[in-house]
Amino acid sequence: MRTLIGAACAMLLISTAAAFAGQTEGLIKKVDKDTLTLTLDDGKAYKLNAETDIDSLKPGMDIVIAYDVTNGENVVTDMQLPDSDQN
Repeated sequence: MRTLIGAACAMLLISTAAAFAGQTEGLIKKVDKDTLTLTLDDGKAYKLNAETDIDSLKPGMDIVIAYDVTNGENVVTDMQLPDSDQN
């Protein structure tokens, strides 16, 4: 019985965590190097991690972002610059 309850709790936590993840795309409007923040053309801001090559991100670039909501902030977990895939 404990295994069943533990499995149910684990599934609840997994489904709750998934509700806080998202993906979006748009044009970069602003990059703030001081706060490690990226703002898209829709006005929403996303927190970058310290390892991000901020100098490669420029306003006007098209970007796809995967993010999690942590402590009320949209924190980037992955990003793709579609134009960088072209040879």
